[in-house]
Amino acid sequence: MIKIYSGVQGLVAETDGRCFALPASLSLDGLFAAPDPLAQLQAALRDARKVDGIPGRLLAPLQSQEIWAAGVTYYRSRTARMEESKVGGGGSFYDKVYEADRPELFFKATPHRVAEPGGVVRIRSDSRWNVPEPELTLAINRNGAIFGYTLGNDMSSRDIEGENPLYLPQAKVYERSAAIGPCLVVSRTLPGPDAVIAIEIHRSGTTVFGGETTLGQIKRPLPSLADWLFRDNTFPHGCYLMTGTGIVPPDTFTLAHGDEIRISLPGVGTLVNVVG
Repeated sequence: MIKIYSGVQGLVAETDGRCFALPASLSLDGLFAAPDPLAQLQAALRDARKVDGIPGRLLAPLQSQEIWAAGVTYYRSRTARMEESKVGGGGSFYDKVYEADRPELFFKATPHRVAEPGGVVRIRSDSRWNVPEPELTLAINRNGAIFGYTLGNDMSSRDIEGENPLYLPQAKVYERSAAIGPCLVVSRTLPGPDAVIAIEIHRSGTTVFGGETTLGQIKRPLPSLADWLFRDNTFPHGCYLMTGTGIVPPDTFTLAHGDEIRISLPGVGTLVNVVG
């Protein structure tokens, strides 16, 4: 396992408790395009310079990568989406996709819409019901192979999506509607089913929501999500894929400006963002 942090001065790799500034010849685009990203990263480490620590100011660990997302992969998410649809008189779309062979996959963000670790995420000005969605996020190279992972925050407007499923892009895709980080973990293995993903939301110094789930609650095998995404689609610079959420705040909760969102997963760390 090697962690990559992106900073204003370039990429820093952390391995075995030591940090190394990676050579400028290695970019994230180059890593995502490599047939074997881990092998390429290990080769780059031979020319890396030891540094004191990770960058003080982090950027999102992406360059030209699109971010996509999978929905209704947890039973809790399926239940929440059906509750949303009742608001607008929707049907059983989400129940059907939960049971179907084909997953729900949707475009989430281009790089310029993504907030960095510690940066500002946004809620829509025309929405009254907004939540963060903490998600394991897969790093997939241009050949469709999963080579690592990070944490993702899929910001969502539940009232807009619930009004009509055709409004999903507006509920999900807008300026700073996503955040990833704090690092990219490059590894040949993914976190196991017992790995705990957790979220806390702080408001004026008080925790107003907290929850956790295990990755074993995801209904679909993670490689199958990548396989479906790459069917009849190409990603020259690779991509990230958010894998869905199993943590949904109660229907009475909505984000407010100034809220601090903290999403954690062992091995990755904690992704912190503030609602602007």
